[in-house]
Amino acid sequence: MSRRWGIALAGLLACGPGEHAPSPAFERARTQGSAAEREWRTYLGDRGVSHHSPLDQINRDTVTGLELAWSYDAGEASEYDVSQIQFNPLVVKGVLYGASPSLRLFALDAATGKELWSFRPDVDPNGWNPSRGVVYWEDGDDERLLFGAGPHLHAIDARTGVPVSGFGNGGRIDLREGLGRDVSGDLMGVVATTPGTLFEDLLILGGRVNEIEGAAPGHVRAFDVRTGEMRWIFHTIPQPGEPGHETWPEEAWKTAGGANAWAGISVDHERGLAFVPTGSATPDLYGGARAGNNLFANTLLALDARTGERRWHFQAVHHDIWDRDLPSPPNLVTLERNGVSIPAVAQLTKTGDTFLFHRETGEPIFPVREVPVQVPGLPGEVPAPSQPQPTRPPPFVRQQFSLDTVTDYSPEARAQVISRLENMRYGPLYGPASLEGTVSLPGLDGGAEWGGGAWDAETGLLFVNANDVPWVLRMVQLGEDTGSLSEQVAQGYLYLCGACHGLDMQGDAGAVPSLIDVDERLGLLELYRLIRDGRGRMPGLGGTLEWWQNAAITWWVYNARPEDVPANWAQSAGDSQRFGNAGYQKLLDANGLPGAEPPWGTLTALDLSAGRIRWQIPLGDYAQVREAGRSGLGAENYGGAVVTAGGLLFLAATPDERIRAFDKRTGEVLWEAELPASGFATPATYEANGRQFVVIAAGGGKLGRPSGSQYLAFALPETH
Repeated sequence: MSRRWGIALAGLLACGPGEHAPSPAFERARTQGSAAEREWRTYLGDRGVSHHSPLDQINRDTVTGLELAWSYDAGEASEYDVSQIQFNPLVVKGVLYGASPSLRLFALDAATGKELWSFRPDVDPNGWNPSRGVVYWEDGDDERLLFGAGPHLHAIDARTGVPVSGFGNGGRIDLREGLGRDVSGDLMGVVATTPGTLFEDLLILGGRVNEIEGAAPGHVRAFDVRTGEMRWIFHTIPQPGEPGHETWPEEAWKTAGGANAWAGISVDHERGLAFVPTGSATPDLYGGARAGNNLFANTLLALDARTGERRWHFQAVHHDIWDRDLPSPPNLVTLERNGVSIPAVAQLTKTGDTFLFHRETGEPIFPVREVPVQVPGLPGEVPAPSQPQPTRPPPFVRQQFSLDTVTDYSPEARAQVISRLENMRYGPLYGPASLEGTVSLPGLDGGAEWGGGAWDAETGLLFVNANDVPWVLRMVQLGEDTGSLSEQVAQGYLYLCGACHGLDMQGDAGAVPSLIDVDERLGLLELYRLIRDGRGRMPGLGGTLEWWQNAAITWWVYNARPEDVPANWAQSAGDSQRFGNAGYQKLLDANGLPGAEPPWGTLTALDLSAGRIRWQIPLGDYAQVREAGRSGLGAENYGGAVVTAGGLLFLAATPDERIRAFDKRTGEVLWEAELPASGFATPATYEANGRQFVVIAAGGGKLGRPSGSQYLAFALPETH
């Protein structure tokens, strides 16, 4: 029912706890490993999130010789639930660690792709919020993987796949506990999607939470790697007496949610600093009940990695009512300016801005100005009067929508989109959501997305793949809990289901299925159980609704048609100042293509020292475009790039089922290969048995593309 919700399940895995010796096959794989810097032992390359590898066996001259070295089918792809793999694999001592669409963790021989062991956490077998990675930690013979699956953080023996019994409760901890608030009534609680980051013997971790009223708070925590004990916590929704408390209503800390670090965390080990990007406060698109700037939502936090104490912070969006989460972990970079080396941190944003700060002081590298924003919001809303904007580098995507921006794909497509705009609002970047619908460019997913940027110290370039697609921010006015049973059930649909399935019940033509004619696909009892228990990324409502409420929602969805929804909510809204999201909807033309002129997706090289764009190219294509015999218009893309000392940039991310190698100096495509499904993930590159590999998870499942379950590794032909 919601692509942004998770399920709250508990349990231990199929294989029981205990201590086991590694298999002979595992030990043989270890002998083919390489030095740490020549493997991929940390999520996104290193704890500074560089996405960089020093390998150069595959380079500009040899890349055209790449061939498929091995593939591994993790299985469990779900067509109905549109499963995904967003995993950035780790490679440690000749062993590759990955996860299936249903979050089965596995170990492979990195040179051959042969499975060595697997571990299945107790989560819905149809899938959950996808995992993006895992953390490897070692101390002598103690080697562990810290793996988030649903609301639990597991400690797994990296050699055997068996839970570490001394960690938490039988090898796992429940992330819903220790927040200082009961979140058992929340549909999601806290879900570990992006892996945490190590500092000494601490795992510093954020999490994903719900995006509606009643969400869990997004506090940042550090856990003892050995025991699972929580060592410190930073309240991203400040409590009385803490800095930032005055930027919220007095009692908000008891009930407000969000402000969570779902995108990942970077750590400067030399300085002992953890750089934490946070998301918006909840609910996403209406802040009438959370007046103020809402620190520390939408903030880059610099925390003492040992204690969690705040050193400095910068809020990128004040009082966010656009879901402008900071979408990716910041890159730790070194800039050369006026002959001086500056340790800096670079934070990409959904709006297409790049903020640069001195790591130690938080001082901006380039001036940041507060831009006045004078756009009225919905009744009861008080938007912030200004928003911060860096003077350099320039934005890497468009930041406003006008008639001049409307698609030119064809005269018919342009005319159709213009007709849709007649009753909508559009214009500046910070136009708030409205009852009519407000066009937002870039859309809710950015701009920059969770794949983040790849930093190349050799060239001083930060490579960013981004989306440039308009979305429609439309709200509906929710009535109070009065009126007929029919009206109350319709309100329940709007509040619990409409934010994802939409006011028109048609989903998003991708990860969120349509509810139109659901009675032709499911029996009434099947639908009741699905709504009660959840499936895939849809949370079950059994812990939130009484059985009769669930039955009423089921009957309504089973029999309702799109025209029934507005008829019901309009009758009961009255003068209420309660508003809900009418659904995550893009502005599309009749072909299902974005309603703005292309390019709809780009790859940009940012010269951070100079604060300018070095080059930018369209990235990828939609299937409709290729079928029409066209190309080069760009497409939405999810997942990041890897940059190498061989002068290359490896990137999949696009819906056209390809992985490409670009010349990092120019953006020229030097090589590409077809994938069995779109690679909406960040690849990894590593050396095993003296051979460089590039591996990508081809999980599909977004943007209307079929799901997949394969990992594919490419390498140059073996020489004998």
